[in-house]
Amino acid sequence: MGEEIVDRSEGFGERLLGLLLDRARLMPPQLIAPLVAEEVARVGGRDVSILLQDYTQELLVPLPGKKLYVGQPEPMADSPAGRAFLRMEVVEVPQARSIRMYLPLLDGSDQVGVMALTLDAVTDDDRRLLRRLAALVADMLVTKNSYTDQFFLARRREPMTVSAEIQWSLLPPLSMSVPQVEVAGILEPAYHAAGDSFDYALNDNILHVAVIDAMGHGLDAASMATITIGAYRHARRVFVSLAEKYAFMDDAISQQFGPDHFVTAQLMHLNITTGELELVNAGHPAPLLIRGGRVAHRLESTTTLPVGVGGEVPRIAGHMLQQGDRVLCYTDGIIEERVAGGELFGEERLIRCINRLGEESSEALRADLRRLSHTLKRERGGRTSDDATLFMIEWHGGAADHLAVVD
Repeated sequence: MGEEIVDRSEGFGERLLGLLLDRARLMPPQLIAPLVAEEVARVGGRDVSILLQDYTQELLVPLPGKKLYVGQPEPMADSPAGRAFLRMEVVEVPQARSIRMYLPLLDGSDQVGVMALTLDAVTDDDRRLLRRLAALVADMLVTKNSYTDQFFLARRREPMTVSAEIQWSLLPPLSMSVPQVEVAGILEPAYHAAGDSFDYALNDNILHVAVIDAMGHGLDAASMATITIGAYRHARRVFVSLAEKYAFMDDAISQQFGPDHFVTAQLMHLNITTGELELVNAGHPAPLLIRGGRVAHRLESTTTLPVGVGGEVPRIAGHMLQQGDRVLCYTDGIIEERVAGGELFGEERLIRCINRLGEESSEALRADLRRLSHTLKRERGGRTSDDATLFMIEWHGGAADHLAVVD
């Protein structure tokens, strides 16, 4: 028998996506939009918009650019663009003689925004090709964002403090999703944040998580947060245990700022295969375990001293998650805000809000966390006088090996 002949000729789809791939390396940021518009036109599309999430996660704002359709910002709640963004699915809206498509721009499951376009009719081939085009556009936006301010300026809806600029540059992607685990985080007030931050990394089967709250306000707090996260990342890449991470962070803050400065922190290791969770709590409110949409209990642990004040070696608490469990970490800005009458918002109000929202239909993790954040802000009378951070983990378990197999 002769060798099997493999067809390596270039088809229409490969030509369309290949042009973007071939030019991506040298493409200046301002030329992404017109090239994408040209690509969409080749499949009969028009009125292309690229919508990016604003920093408060309330709006999807249009990216200005040559050949792009630049309309009004679209709300994340109750809009087709918002549904595509929050649910990470393609939304098609029939019009008089056409169909308006909204495709989520996903980069490693982090939601970058939405690409919208209009077609006279949509086939399955169109859907497949446009989904792949949207994924490629998302990758390009993330890559080019590293060396331009254009996308940042489009997303910014009001002036931002220097400390908030520092914090946003420090944060990892606000969400991540793999088959075994999902994470999502929200930081507020978006334009005035200073001392709160979070970080995570998935290394093999271990999800590493840190949520921190540096004392004070403004640049002093932002500086402490920056050094704390930097020390955490360094320790994460060198050491193994949570206790060693805590000690390394503690040394960095005490040496740089002295004994009158400190940072509260939560450090976690989650085995995404088994559901085993290790926790160190350095002065934070206890995380909440959410099971079946309701708060089951607090994830208790022996609280050690905050980072920077020379605490003893922390005790590591162990917990076992069940598939579908969510773990909510939050900083004290959530529960220590004063509501009408001067009363503290408190943990019980937080739990009631979580349980009430859990009775409604559940969406993707990112959508549910956003909904919780906005509900809490309304319950607090719209006030966030201190930094307030929410970070949520959802564990699914299982394996992802099938993704590495070519059918």
